[in-house]
Amino acid sequence: MTGHYWISAPRRRERDRLRAGLGLPSPLTVVDAHRRLRGPYTAAGELLRHVAPDALRRQPELAVRHYIELQESTPELAPLVPPKERALEQNAKAPGEATRYPARLHSLRVAHGLVDFLLAALAGAGDGPRTLVVENVHHADVTDREFLAAALRRIPAELLTLVIATDTDTLADPPGMLSVSLPSELATRTTRIHGPGTASGPGPDGSDDRTQTPLQAAARYVEGECVDDDPALHAAYRAISDEERAGLHDRRAEALASRAEAEPSLKLGALPYHLLRGSDSDGAGLDALRWAQGRCKYFGFYHAAAEMGEEGRHRADPVTRPDLWWPFTRETGVCLAAAGRPEESAAVQEEARAATAMPKHHMSLAYETGMLYARHFPPELRDDRRARAYVNQAIAISDLLPDPKERAFYSVFNRNGLALVEVRAGRPDEALRLLDEGIERLDRELGIGERTWHRVGLRYNRAQVNGMSGRLEEALADYASIIDADSDFADHYFNRGSMLRRLGRVEEAIADYERALALEPPFPEAHYNRGEALLELGDAEAALTDFDRTLELEPGHLEALLARAGLLADRGDDKAALEDVTAGLLLDPEHPHLLCLQGRLWAEDGRTAEARDSLAEALRLDPELAEAWAIKAELAYLDGDLDAALADFDRAVELEGRPDFRFNRGVVHEAAGSFERAVADFEAVLAVTDDSEAQSRRETCLRAAERAHA
Repeated sequence: MTGHYWISAPRRRERDRLRAGLGLPSPLTVVDAHRRLRGPYTAAGELLRHVAPDALRRQPELAVRHYIELQESTPELAPLVPPKERALEQNAKAPGEATRYPARLHSLRVAHGLVDFLLAALAGAGDGPRTLVVENVHHADVTDREFLAAALRRIPAELLTLVIATDTDTLADPPGMLSVSLPSELATRTTRIHGPGTASGPGPDGSDDRTQTPLQAAARYVEGECVDDDPALHAAYRAISDEERAGLHDRRAEALASRAEAEPSLKLGALPYHLLRGSDSDGAGLDALRWAQGRCKYFGFYHAAAEMGEEGRHRADPVTRPDLWWPFTRETGVCLAAAGRPEESAAVQEEARAATAMPKHHMSLAYETGMLYARHFPPELRDDRRARAYVNQAIAISDLLPDPKERAFYSVFNRNGLALVEVRAGRPDEALRLLDEGIERLDRELGIGERTWHRVGLRYNRAQVNGMSGRLEEALADYASIIDADSDFADHYFNRGSMLRRLGRVEEAIADYERALALEPPFPEAHYNRGEALLELGDAEAALTDFDRTLELEPGHLEALLARAGLLADRGDDKAALEDVTAGLLLDPEHPHLLCLQGRLWAEDGRTAEARDSLAEALRLDPELAEAWAIKAELAYLDGDLDAALADFDRAVELEGRPDFRFNRGVVHEAAGSFERAVADFEAVLAVTDDSEAQSRRETCLRAAERAHA
């Protein structure tokens, strides 16, 4: 048996026994993915702590290439890689006031960066095929699920055989908007081995729980962070007194706290877990959980931050601990929305409204609910009227705040949200008015360095609105100001690159895409956009490399599939082109450009009836698709139907006066004896190209026209 494996059995002991009979390559390591241990990237972090130090000694260039993903996933590696720059925070007047949070897909990009690192590190080690075992994947955080899904798809088993171990319950995708599906990757890329789950007796280390007292067994359970699935250990833990349990957790928390400075990832998992179950759960426990939630939000681990917030808001009493209840509650709603779970976010916000009478809390809740209706809900639930109503409520409260600086900040902040609502409602000029007024007010009423990020955010939003409205030079001026203050954020360069491309400044756009790629883990959209820009410069080979990379990272990227298929078709690799087209149409059967290219490829293969059907469907979906009209015209010409060919070429040229369309129409005019019209088409081609065949045909048609007149 070869390839990756998925072992499922109710107990870990049984999974170990099943794995022992597989005849796997030599072990690399066994890691536990249970998120209780170290929170996000529990499994990836354990693997990297095992692999990275040696790999970075052998290949120091990997530290520069992967510094972001290594330290975000595994903070223990921070001393071995270059530090992350956060210019906006370093230049802020007050700590914590300048903050931006990653996009939802940032963690998937980190996962791909970790896979890139492992591919390079394992190949560089040169010690043959190895095996990685990942246990307790059914308890893994979303970040580890993303990492494992990417690893299963991209790491060949000949280099590293992955053995994914779970219990026998259905492994479902996490709630909310899905970045990648681990269950789908497991189903298609592994051999699954089921176990009956009858394991009993001594554990893998030879110990026998039956010889221990309940307190000894419970202590062993707690020292293992309470992740052991042995029923006897769990029963012993439940059998001891509450005081004994709290004491065990206190001792374990003390031991972990002594390691936490050197191993910061413990603060996102086991340390807050034990503190919450120790003798000071409402003090040290809640404080540790709140720190962990804030840290997870900061790095964009939104599912984990929401889960921590749910526990925190139900543990913290809004009367006795309002200092914790409110941030737990607010951040839970924000993180649920960021994780693509807006309905759950709305429920948290509605519950919070009933629990507080604080005006500032209601202001915040009104704003966040407005954003749900403006941007987070699925399209069928979005409602500009409701969004405006909630944001206006937030504005009304902010305008009554007694502190003048707070009043200025929150009034502008909430009107910034209203600007988004106006954009969604198709009123960009009103959005720009709100943003201009906000920028002017903050500059007038706040000191230099105060609320730095919000000032940058206002200009960022104004740049976006200017770009959408076609005011590209104004957008570029805003991006210049933004990048001056916030020079290490990839999205700024990515968005400015798109503006530069629209202005025809393609080389500058490519430079910005390259800067974005240097500041972010693998970024498929930046590779795709750079590929399109390179194609505009005529560098088809470099463009193809970027489209390949885009599809390596995101196989379902439709536009990259189309672009690569077109390039492959142009170089005569019709088989590979058709594979990309077919893959794209499986994802979107009504993609007109893919249908058009399919028609072209089938026509070139002599499958004219199928080609016509494909082109007809493309034109039904997009009647203004010039390429489809032109290919349809070529088929009519080959059939000898010159009138139909001319009608279709006329439509193609009307929609898009490309030289090749005019040349081919000229050929049809020539065949139909309309020599003067043919000359006009060939001259239009020669006005923009040095096409020797167009020159030759023009001269031939001129002579034919002269003979006809004579």
